[in-house]
Amino acid sequence: MINEQWRYLVDNENFYMKEILIMENAIELKHIDKSFKGFEIKDLSFSVKKGSITGFIGPNGSGKTTTIKMIMNLIFQDKGTLKIFGLDHTKYEKELKKQIGFVYAENYFYDHLTIQQMKQIIAPFYKKWDEVVFKNYMKTFNLPWKKKIKHLSTGMKMKLSLAIALSHHADLIIMDEPTSGLDPIFRREILDVLSRVIQEENKTILFSTHITTDLEQIADNIVFIYNGRIIFSDAKDTIQEKYSIIKGSSDLLDSDNKSLFVSTRKTPNGFEGLTIESKQVEILMGNQISTEPANLEDIMIFTAMGGEA
Repeated sequence: MINEQWRYLVDNENFYMKEILIMENAIELKHIDKSFKGFEIKDLSFSVKKGSITGFIGPNGSGKTTTIKMIMNLIFQDKGTLKIFGLDHTKYEKELKKQIGFVYAENYFYDHLTIQQMKQIIAPFYKKWDEVVFKNYMKTFNLPWKKKIKHLSTGMKMKLSLAIALSHHADLIIMDEPTSGLDPIFRREILDVLSRVIQEENKTILFSTHITTDLEQIADNIVFIYNGRIIFSDAKDTIQEKYSIIKGSSDLLDSDNKSLFVSTRKTPNGFEGLTIESKQVEILMGNQISTEPANLEDIMIFTAMGGEA
């Protein structure tokens, strides 16, 4: 793909797009460090490709929300560089945030207001606010204009967040655990909307979640963070081709072949383990084992277990 850079001209408070070339990455993090008491993110490097859905996975406490807060410039990295659309996310924060739609798991609306009143507060912040688009999403999601936000269900609040994020023609949608706590029907509806947005509008979506089955349906790429470190960042299909689950009798495991597994665990029938060396394991263990593709949840769980469980 052709490298892309955006050239901007900043004149006082006005922000002009002077020239646009084709850009490969919407978000780039390089060698990011961030330390807290008892936890640190170390040498964090990954990118989010433009026009794709990138799933950001990891167990709770791995650093997903901290990373998103750094991307949104809500907290500052100790070290490293972070760019959005090729621009420094701190220097051009105001301009860049107009291009971002943010969907957060927790409710950040004023509960005592109706949807209509909340929209009237939010819309003026965005020069490209599109009332027609917002009304269409209100209709699509069956949201009640005059109902107070405190009376909305968790699913309806999430739909409202998504409707707002998609109604100011944002080029980048960042979602932090958007489907957490939603029932399967709400989750399916939101995933369908995201798939349609990518296909029809060429948006970029960073989707942080621990519900990996959602990402298996819609994601193009996966970034896996664990204990503040990136385990992998690659195309979803490549990852699923790489990892396998091996099942067999416990007596097949020894000190030599255990090193071929990311981790293993005992089962009532023997063992099962995650590996990226399935061919080598099959050579050593023969036809006494079964091999099946690993899903994202398998990869996350076995990586978190580590060693033998």
